[in-house]
Amino acid sequence: MNASLPLIAALFYLSAAVLLGLRLHKGVDAKLTSKALPLVLWFAGLAIHLPSLYADILTPAGLHLAFFNVVALVTDVIALVLLATAVVRPVENLGVFVLPMAALAAIVRMLVPVSGGAIGFANPGLQAHILLSILAYSLFAIAAVQALLLAVQHRHLRNRHPGGFIRALPPLDTMEQLLFQMIAVGYVLLTLSLASGVIYLHDIFAQHLVHKTVLSIFAWLLFSVLLWGRRYFGWRGRTAIRLTLGGFVVLMLAYFGSKFVLELLLGQG
Repeated sequence: MNASLPLIAALFYLSAAVLLGLRLHKGVDAKLTSKALPLVLWFAGLAIHLPSLYADILTPAGLHLAFFNVVALVTDVIALVLLATAVVRPVENLGVFVLPMAALAAIVRMLVPVSGGAIGFANPGLQAHILLSILAYSLFAIAAVQALLLAVQHRHLRNRHPGGFIRALPPLDTMEQLLFQMIAVGYVLLTLSLASGVIYLHDIFAQHLVHKTVLSIFAWLLFSVLLWGRRYFGWRGRTAIRLTLGGFVVLMLAYFGSKFVLELLLGQG
């Protein structure tokens, strides 16, 4: 596999992000500008990077989930899910935030040596748990970016300055509907992830897993409260934004906090 492929993919990601940024800068006129070229560049970046990432993660010894491999995988999954959604829903502008992160993750993965061991193929249940966890995190990451845009949109409208790129965004009702759709799907995946962890992990409260388990459950509870409040009390606006961002931060600490400390600070695989 060509070692320069992550760099080429990063250039495609950044090119797509720049074009989307220019569309946003046009404000209301962005609706008249085709999103086809940014989406094509976006797809090209994924088509180049995912095979090389697949080769690094899926090794003969099993799944090689080193820290920067996981970061690159998560950002690519986020980009892939968002791209698929952007084909049918007006969410392509989130790529302005997501694609630079995917580009950075690809470049860092290319530069930093891989460390840590592999998870053998003899445990498909554990692999399913990991896949569900990554998919859940990816959906919530997209929801968090959506919540940040929604917060900016709320502030501009509240101050009666709905100009600039805000006018290029979908209406508030559409933005909130998309946010809760993402949260609902992510919630189902997170529930399945926790359930599979109970089934396939020998002890989810073991010393090296307890922080991840507790934080993941806490995030699940936050999103449960948010969806319950939305259904029965019609929660929206600031409440929805704060709970979404709070749940995502907790989930980020659960998924990446321990891996960062163990691999990069303590040098343990």
